[in-house]
Amino acid sequence: MPIFYFGNSSIEYSIEYKPNKKDVTISVDWHNGVNVIAPLDITENRLYNILHKKAPWILQKQYEFSEIEQPASSLEFLSGEKLPYLGRKYRLKLIKEDIPKPSLQFVKNKFIATIPTTLLPEQKSIELKQLCIDWYKQRGMDKIQQRIQLYSRLMEISPQKLILKDQEMRWGSCGKNGVIMINWRIVMSPMRIIDYVVVHEMAHLRYSDHSEDFWRYVRSILPDYEARKEWLRINGPTLTL
Repeated sequence: MPIFYFGNSSIEYSIEYKPNKKDVTISVDWHNGVNVIAPLDITENRLYNILHKKAPWILQKQYEFSEIEQPASSLEFLSGEKLPYLGRKYRLKLIKEDIPKPSLQFVKNKFIATIPTTLLPEQKSIELKQLCIDWYKQRGMDKIQQRIQLYSRLMEISPQKLILKDQEMRWGSCGKNGVIMINWRIVMSPMRIIDYVVVHEMAHLRYSDHSEDFWRYVRSILPDYEARKEWLRINGPTLTL
């Protein structure tokens, strides 16, 4: 992988050349690092100058990514492990019974999974992980609908529909048809963070972009939205099973 130097910093990057590309595009991704897409006929000198011009921005992005919390190792879904929900972690208790399929309940601040005695060890983690995802989606739909109803009164707008889905590290989106899609993993976070994502996406019903008017509108509903946004940037990757 090629490297260029800026002062005392070395910056590693991947590069892809495209014949119909006219300009150089540089992106910095938390997972994939620095990626460059350049015209096929670009000279080394031009590419070098562009990379050096963008180096301060690249280094700033890398610094911001270095603050992000690393996700914990994947759960094995054993008794005693803790599952996140609304900003707290609750213990998981496994019970084996003669039943046809597994079930999951949240009772007295504890997750209780009842699994068939015939369930093979290699199937247990797969079955329980999907069971938890289904539970988060169902419970998340209820919680987020409640928050939408609350903020609909304050904002005097309401989405046409809410969909919870897996969007990896994207926390929400708002379509032109008024449909709001929210990452089901957000239900693992504190309620104030859920509120931020809800208000953010509902604000897009009024402002499609991230203009100054958009952020001013968000601030009028959540004066501390920047702190909530920063919490999500740093802690978002830990919201995982």
